[in-house]
Amino acid sequence: MVISETQVKTLLEAIPYLSEFKGETVVVKYGGNAMLNDELKNSVLQDIVFLQQAGMRPVVVHGGGPEITALLKVYNKQTEFVAGLRVTDAETMGITEMALVGNVNTDLVARLNNLGGKAVGLNGKDAKLLLAKKHLADVVKDGKVELVDIGFVGEVYQVNTEIINVLLDGGYIPVIAPIGFGEKGETFNINADMAAGEIAGALKASKLLMLTDVRGIYSAYPDESSFISTLSFEMANELIVCGKIDGGMIPKVRSCIAALSGGAKKAHIIDGREKHSILMEIFSVDGVGTEVVKAGN
Repeated sequence: MVISETQVKTLLEAIPYLSEFKGETVVVKYGGNAMLNDELKNSVLQDIVFLQQAGMRPVVVHGGGPEITALLKVYNKQTEFVAGLRVTDAETMGITEMALVGNVNTDLVARLNNLGGKAVGLNGKDAKLLLAKKHLADVVKDGKVELVDIGFVGEVYQVNTEIINVLLDGGYIPVIAPIGFGEKGETFNINADMAAGEIAGALKASKLLMLTDVRGIYSAYPDESSFISTLSFEMANELIVCGKIDGGMIPKVRSCIAALSGGAKKAHIIDGREKHSILMEIFSVDGVGTEVVKAGN
């Protein structure tokens, strides 16, 4: 196989980044359409294995909304959402755990290992990794915000990183399903974006990479001229408040804010539908997505 001049230039451009990030922890939030297409799935997982083999310490946090919905249909359970969150009764929680831990997590671990990685599956119950409490949904009714109980939906209040660091130190890739552990032993369904942000902050990660289904953040989506390549988390908050970021992008941006507030150095929102977008974001000068940083960084 002959390496082209363009490939050589790409490799040379990556050299300083390979040196800079060697030994650094990178959290990848994996979800969206990149999980539904086998070709894209393998592209993302190849990138993660490359990070490990290049001396970095990747951690994967995954979602699995479509898989949960599909399994609920098998059990003749209707899917209901309030404020963008799945209403989760006890039966739905059991099915959700089955989909995330039993199906998605084991599949990703097997694929990573087949590609030459050393992956181990985890969920928030393992070593009390993700301690969670009930999350009440914000619902606007008659111009007022009401807090609504939507069942076993939780939010992380503490990340116990010991088990993650033990695995990273041993050369493994932790693959984490966003299942939370309550103080009374309850099981909680955690939004995967927010779980990834909390984990990245607790690990003081060098980077949090949020894979989504758009190029990044826009000030006037979908106008391409409004694409934002670098954004302070203060400005990110402002864009949410003024309504320029809405819908499914809000938890991703809030996850970036949580990660940076917790001690992560940088967060990136990138298009998981683009092949090898993880490598292009980390190892190129311009990157391909939106970089979210603290002012002054």
